[in-house]
Amino acid sequence: MYKVKAAVITAMSALMGWLGILAVPVCLLVLCNLIDYATGLMAAPYRTESVNSYKGIRGIVKKVCMWLLIVVGVIVDAMLNYAVEYIGWGIALPFIVATVVAVWLLVNEIISILENILDIGVTIPPFLLPLVRNIKKTVEEKTDVLAKEGEDGKGNII
Repeated sequence: MYKVKAAVITAMSALMGWLGILAVPVCLLVLCNLIDYATGLMAAPYRTESVNSYKGIRGIVKKVCMWLLIVVGVIVDAMLNYAVEYIGWGIALPFIVATVVAVWLLVNEIISILENILDIGVTIPPFLLPLVRNIKKTVEEKTDVLAKEGEDGKGNII
């Protein structure tokens, strides 16, 4: 058992070390994916929806596609690092794009969890849902500004 624990700790440490800034959003997203799926199943009867294998698989596919978006962010970050290295700037960029994608997905998952809990009939603090929606709006506005700064006004990347 000791060897299994040591192997798991070593693997997790290596993964967290490699992920760097992306580690916390990724871990939180895993947790929120599980909570959202569970609360969605629990909320279905309150929404007069039936739970069936098709909807369950569709939900799992949606979660897998979320993770693919983060992989796309990692690929974009790798391309940016390659370009920065090729130019000769001598700096390494952390997972910037992937982290923003992960945070945006995390906020969406939290909103979904809160909506599921509301549908079940549990009262949530009145500030919580608007707060999370405001965080989502802020992330979207900041990334929109950054995206527009890299365009020439006609939608072409410069």
